[in-house]
Amino acid sequence: MQNLRRRKPSEPSRPEPEQKETTQNDPDSENGKERENKKNGRSKGWSCIDNCCWFIGLICSIWWFLLFLYNAMPSSIPQYVTEAIAGPMPDPPGEKLRKEGFSAQHPVVFVPGIVTGGLELWEGKPCAEGLFRKRLWGGTFGEVYKRPSCWVEHMSLDNETGLDPPGIRVRPVPGLVAADYFAPGYFVWAVLIANLARIGYEEKKMYMAAYDWRLSFQNTEVRDQTLSRIKSNIELMVATSGGKKAVIVPHSMGVLYFLHFMKWVEAPPPMGGGGGLDWCAKHIKAVMNIGGPFLGVPKSVPGLFSAEAKDIAVARAIAPQVLDIDIFPLQTLQHVMRMTRTWDATMSMIPRGGDTIWGDLDRSPEEDYDHKKRKQKRNETISSENNEDESHDSKRKKIYYGRMISFGKDVAEAPSSEIERIDFRGAPKGSSVANSSCRDVWTEYHDMGLEGVKAVADYKVYNAGEILDLLHYVAPKMMARGDAHFSYGIADDLDDPKYQNYKYWSNALETKLPNAPEMEIFSLYGVGIKTERAYVYRVSPSPECNIPFQIDISANDEDEDSYLTDGVYLVDGDETVPVLSSGFMCARGWRGKTRFNPSGIRTYIREYDHTPPANLLEGRGTQSGAHVDILGNFALIEDIMRVAAGQNGQDLGGDRIYSDIFKWAGRINLKL
Repeated sequence: MQNLRRRKPSEPSRPEPEQKETTQNDPDSENGKERENKKNGRSKGWSCIDNCCWFIGLICSIWWFLLFLYNAMPSSIPQYVTEAIAGPMPDPPGEKLRKEGFSAQHPVVFVPGIVTGGLELWEGKPCAEGLFRKRLWGGTFGEVYKRPSCWVEHMSLDNETGLDPPGIRVRPVPGLVAADYFAPGYFVWAVLIANLARIGYEEKKMYMAAYDWRLSFQNTEVRDQTLSRIKSNIELMVATSGGKKAVIVPHSMGVLYFLHFMKWVEAPPPMGGGGGLDWCAKHIKAVMNIGGPFLGVPKSVPGLFSAEAKDIAVARAIAPQVLDIDIFPLQTLQHVMRMTRTWDATMSMIPRGGDTIWGDLDRSPEEDYDHKKRKQKRNETISSENNEDESHDSKRKKIYYGRMISFGKDVAEAPSSEIERIDFRGAPKGSSVANSSCRDVWTEYHDMGLEGVKAVADYKVYNAGEILDLLHYVAPKMMARGDAHFSYGIADDLDDPKYQNYKYWSNALETKLPNAPEMEIFSLYGVGIKTERAYVYRVSPSPECNIPFQIDISANDEDEDSYLTDGVYLVDGDETVPVLSSGFMCARGWRGKTRFNPSGIRTYIREYDHTPPANLLEGRGTQSGAHVDILGNFALIEDIMRVAAGQNGQDLGGDRIYSDIFKWAGRINLKL
């Protein structure tokens, strides 16, 4: 009876049965964990990737907000703050030349390089609804975050033809806006354009030769008639300027593109533009090449081989697995490789000239490069005691820059007689290792199998000449297209009729300059920045779905001022293009009358010693020698403007050299 008595109103309610209480409140139970997560502000599916995405979004939001505030405030405020901290700013080149009495004279043509020109959508798949004539490349890149799979599909070209995939048309943005800014706040050509405007230039006397930088050079004409448009626009500007010839200013890969154009415009149709052998002499005053990769770029090799370079390899080390796992869901580097290997233009920058130019297992032109002496020379504090220099040289470890890819640091540093190599050419490849976990991330590595991966690694070391064989082995479909559009050798006889084919026109070592003795050619490039030259590789831990090779970021020298950093051997350059590639042709290959320059076009080298910005208020700096930032270098802008305003190379003072380009060029045994 006592157990059945009623509960008094004042008594507290009894707890629920023990089993239910445990289910709800026990932190070890499933519901308990979920409650605990909600209590702490976490959802069940939250992960490190979500944190990364939110962090990136936060940084971007802050950046756009600060950029908005900067652009919204009166221009005098940031200028006042900058001058208060750093002192009075020098006059921009345009203002300086205007005060000296210079004015607009010759038409100016800008030729952008790879990736710096905007691309917009003209036809797409259903996933790209609402993006008609919106930028897929350049601008804010918002579609990368909103619909990455769709973006990759539309930025890729057909893997067989190198042209548009069915149902997709992406085209270059026209006009000066195509490459004045790469993204809001990040200038490319804008600073040079603004300075030209100060001495009277308008858009009618400036032309941005925008093209689809993904296509092979000849295919830009086949699909878009871009080369014909460049020809007609130059002819129009010369005619409307009273016959004053044009000054051409190409940058980066645009240097190779315009080299191709100069042969195309001379050649008869249907392969060429039919302008005749004197077209360049009639229409071009000077070609002022900025950061030109005339002999290719070692950095392009890891880009094609493993979809990475130094920066990506380091990022992978800082955030392990992030670049190799599903994001949004994308296996990032695999999708990047699948996309970029359809861009035929990337193959235009594979190193040219083989071992003759870049060196072999035992030697290279830049083997005595010494960054410490370079800094001493720059600061003009070279010791007067030669014994110290000799002692330093004797202690300095020899660097084999000619070994462009080495599997292991020990291989990169070993005497060539101690390296045992098993030839990979013709080695059998295994069956496809792709499986359900690989999803749709197909690369040509899936056709190689583990046997092919082992064959590549067992060869151990690759010189520039062997890089071509390596890429043919690991990416035969890509290189089949590349072979039809580009060549990487050295011509024995430039009068051989085969060199009239367009595949040779962008190779300075397999073609002649135009018959235009009054024309001038400049090589303008930055120096004083460590630049990628050779790489130490390793086989990926689990290559079944991942890209099977990675730069070995654990390979470092003990010296704090080393030449081997994070698996990359470094040499003098502009951070992207080594001095050897930018300077060799104007230093030696084209200097005077040579078989590559039969009419004796005058050539000049103008180097710009890199000085980083002194503070954040200087932005990217006005004395930068970096590959893209150099387009804001006041000294370079002034040189271009003086030539556009009527001066020549001698008026500028001829060559200006800070590097060892003449010494390194002299070591190359090339028939001239």
